[in-house]
Amino acid sequence: MWRVAVLLLAVMAAGPRVSGGAEPPTAGTVQEEKLFEREITVTARLKYLLALPAGYESGTDRWPLLVFLHGAGESGDDLGKVKAHGPPKLIAAGDRAFPCIVVSPQSPGRGWNPDVLAALVDEVCRDYRVDEDRIWLTGLSMGGFGTWALAAAKPDRFAAIVPICGGGNPSQADKLLGIPTWVFHGAKDFVVPLASSQQIVDAIREKGGEPKFTVYPEAGHDSWTETYADPALWDWLFAQSRGQGRSESTPAR
Repeated sequence: MWRVAVLLLAVMAAGPRVSGGAEPPTAGTVQEEKLFEREITVTARLKYLLALPAGYESGTDRWPLLVFLHGAGESGDDLGKVKAHGPPKLIAAGDRAFPCIVVSPQSPGRGWNPDVLAALVDEVCRDYRVDEDRIWLTGLSMGGFGTWALAAAKPDRFAAIVPICGGGNPSQADKLLGIPTWVFHGAKDFVVPLASSQQIVDAIREKGGEPKFTVYPEAGHDSWTETYADPALWDWLFAQSRGQGRSESTPAR
């Protein structure tokens, strides 16, 4: 009789069970699937340098647009820092007269937001006489990553892109097939490894694209100085127009 009483107490202490012997769910472990959807308005703010070509003010012609994205070191609130490299540096030094409108935004922090950049391009096109079939995009380091990201987000917006020592997402290769592309990187770059450019270039080529790819065997992270000093780059870039047949990186048909 004593043994039966002990067994009965043990069963009662174990608590109630659901039918079939399954344990009831523990509080806090049940997750319901929900959906949040709402249209919101976001205020974007970007400072940028604007250079208009000679003859812009005196005529009515539309002009090509070159968008330049700087690297991480030029981020912040001092717009003068953007003149450290690339087209803004060449313009400030008087080394090159660009036959186009040049827009060089400054990232307030690390990284570039493709949606904000696309909105800036749209505003410049509204406010200035831009030939929207000749919008070119280039950037270095962080700006190289930004170039890939913006081109993938808005693949129909650009006539050509020139990403330098950056990297893109190989899963977005399909979106980049129709954009004439010339990629540059230093083989001895230990800040952004060469593989960052190689992977996205390979992904585009596997899809049938033909991006141009220049690797400087002895260059480190600074592969942009040599790139932007090369007249062949500018001859190629200025010849690119949206809808002209997408030379140089057109997928095989």
